[in-house]
Amino acid sequence: MRVVAFGYMTWGRRTIEAVLDAGHEVPLIVTHPDGDSAYEKIFNESVAELAADRGIPLLVRNRAEDDEVKAAITAADADVMVVSNWRTWLPPEVYSIPRLGTLNVHDALLPAYAGFAPLNWALINDEPEVGVTAHMMNPEFDAGDVVLQRATQITDDDTIVELFDRTLAMFGPITVDGLALLESGRTDWPAQDRRAASYFHRRTAEENRIDWTWPARDVFNLVRAQVDPYPNAYCYRGTERIRILSASVTDDAIGGTPGRVVIRRGSSVVIVAGADARRGHNRGVLIHRVRLDDGREIDAADYFPRMGEYLTAHPRDAD
Repeated sequence: MRVVAFGYMTWGRRTIEAVLDAGHEVPLIVTHPDGDSAYEKIFNESVAELAADRGIPLLVRNRAEDDEVKAAITAADADVMVVSNWRTWLPPEVYSIPRLGTLNVHDALLPAYAGFAPLNWALINDEPEVGVTAHMMNPEFDAGDVVLQRATQITDDDTIVELFDRTLAMFGPITVDGLALLESGRTDWPAQDRRAASYFHRRTAEENRIDWTWPARDVFNLVRAQVDPYPNAYCYRGTERIRILSASVTDDAIGGTPGRVVIRRGSSVVIVAGADARRGHNRGVLIHRVRLDDGREIDAADYFPRMGEYLTAHPRDAD
């Protein structure tokens, strides 16, 4: 088939490569200009470079609602359009141009986790699985009828890196299989249950701030959802910011005041967690390794010279 491709960053490039490798003709690619956010610099495999390498006409846009884009899609005479990691809304007059419509690929098990950073949010929220959905595009973000879904289980040993790798590997195959279903003439796709839908915004530094009134498992999930190369979860020791590189949950209950550094265990230290930690029923957080703003990485037991200090969500002068 003739496939117009909208894509950006690593997800977009891998998707378009799979479409090309499956033998489809791609007469036009549309991508975003390079961005400067932390997340856009991490997974920055270039769709524009792919278009140049393959000799495919390219348009670069932040948004794709202008007459030139519409004319280019119409002139491409495409059977279908594929969208992967396109970051802005596409109007019906754009996504409805190809005769079979537009297939969007999103790294979540829709209808939950529409929007941005779905893997990070899902891991933070202790979901049992994540996955990828190929769905027909409609006027709402990530809300169209589902063509295919594939899932992978989350274990306590997983970080965001493992989930990224496993779901990224799904993007190409689910797109190619979805195109085959569209080419077969099928149109009886199930609608998403909008009662189960959720939408998440982009993550910033604010979302990575550790709140020690959270239960220990929530803090653990935040840390593993933001390991390198993602911007790390962080908190403050006095006025010094520390990024938490690895953590786990204690097997025993640790009572006291949230954020208190209470005891060394090997090369790690135990932190009290949970709003009701004073009752002595909550697990604590074991911090294993930290990074300072000067780039140094230190075992937690070496970083804290004494027990009894407090970690906070915001910088605080010593009492």
